[in-house]
Amino acid sequence: MSDVVLAIDLDGTLLRTDSLVEALCELLRERPLALVKGALTLGVHGRAVFKGWVADHARLDVAGLPLNTPLLDWLGAERAAGRRLVLATAADRRIAEAVAARVGLFDTVLASDEGHNLKGERKALALVARFGQGGYDYAGDSPADLPVWREARRAIVVGGPGLARAAGRVAEVERVFAPVYGRAAALLRALRPHQWVKNLLLFLPLVAAHSATDGPRLLAAALAFLAFGLTASAVYLFNDLLDLPADRRHPRKCRRPFAAGDLPLVWGLLLTPLLLLAAAALSLLALPPVFTLVLAGYVMLTTAYSFGLKRKPILDVMLLATLYTVRVIAGAAAVAIPPSFWLLAFSMFIFLSLALSKRYTELHGLLLRGELTAAGRGWHVDDLSLVQTLGTGAGLACVLVLALYIDSAPAQRLYATPEVLWFVCPLLLYWIGWLWFKTHRGEMHDDPVVFALRDHVSLLIGALTAGIVLLATVGVAP
Repeated sequence: MSDVVLAIDLDGTLLRTDSLVEALCELLRERPLALVKGALTLGVHGRAVFKGWVADHARLDVAGLPLNTPLLDWLGAERAAGRRLVLATAADRRIAEAVAARVGLFDTVLASDEGHNLKGERKALALVARFGQGGYDYAGDSPADLPVWREARRAIVVGGPGLARAAGRVAEVERVFAPVYGRAAALLRALRPHQWVKNLLLFLPLVAAHSATDGPRLLAAALAFLAFGLTASAVYLFNDLLDLPADRRHPRKCRRPFAAGDLPLVWGLLLTPLLLLAAAALSLLALPPVFTLVLAGYVMLTTAYSFGLKRKPILDVMLLATLYTVRVIAGAAAVAIPPSFWLLAFSMFIFLSLALSKRYTELHGLLLRGELTAAGRGWHVDDLSLVQTLGTGAGLACVLVLALYIDSAPAQRLYATPEVLWFVCPLLLYWIGWLWFKTHRGEMHDDPVVFALRDHVSLLIGALTAGIVLLATVGVAP
């Protein structure tokens, strides 16, 4: 047993996240206007008072914060060997004590309180005053911990080789806990570039108007695709920051980079506006003004969804379907082709069916886990039958829209033999039935679009549909 105290930092060390930014995200979700007063508190009274103000106003779910499991296991072994452990952090005392109570390993908590921010040199002074120079070992995760390591006997580094080298220049490094995942890989997962496939809907008006070979319009659609992709990634980052507590209670979403602590939350707070600014610049400089208006409308709808409408049953799935349909409208705006009534009606019904499939999957997962309500949602497991009825009904309605379109004047103008399109109807009927069959059995992916892109039956139906549309276009008799 060592007589030397082991001091451990909180944010980024014991926790795989920053408790202050976590609390700010909680305020952003629940009381966004209060952040204005918080900014004034920071400017007038400084960081220590600001941290206390945040702790007073944010209902931080300390029990859900991700812990550094390898470090925690080592601390448990050190404690079992009789060593004294101290939590030494610049976080507010109330948050630090709540985490210490959750972990149950610490003898003492040293933390920031009103007027005293325990960081860097101040933390080093506090530890030396309590335990003497060289009277403690210290586990930290950032260059701000270098003054603390300088006065310590040994350094325990939670970070990469660069930080370990810096710590080694001021103290003997006893142990290094390197990150499991690289930041670049975690950021790529957070941006979800695979979800950009949904933005292929922007090309749909061009294809439906049989103008896919029009070079300038094709370039405009491609630029619109890029602008929407940047916007979508910004929206995903922002939603993940707002959904942290709910994601951490979900069996799969808990592995998302922000929820798991693989990516600093501040990255999301910084990248969200940067991605939106890049999308805005692209749309303003290279695309028609009406596209920029549609893109701005998309951002406003997603913001409204994130801040409350997702908690409103029925309205939430209608808004999800609208967000898909907005992509079609944006594609039409980018290439200056008026959106077809038939295309918009078809899009609204089929995407409503997909949105309801997504909700059914979430509720079915809750049922299997013995839970009753979806976190951050207004649905209840008793609503499963209603969701299924609405979803299958919306799916069948999109088939009806297609059937009526085949005999319409626009179809007669665009297709040499529009009657051939009738063969798409049974294929679409089968696919809607297949989608809901898999959903009912609990075999649906969290995102039905991702399911369709991976499912062999869906891909085959898609290929057959494309072939039929081609035959109808070139003029093959039924």
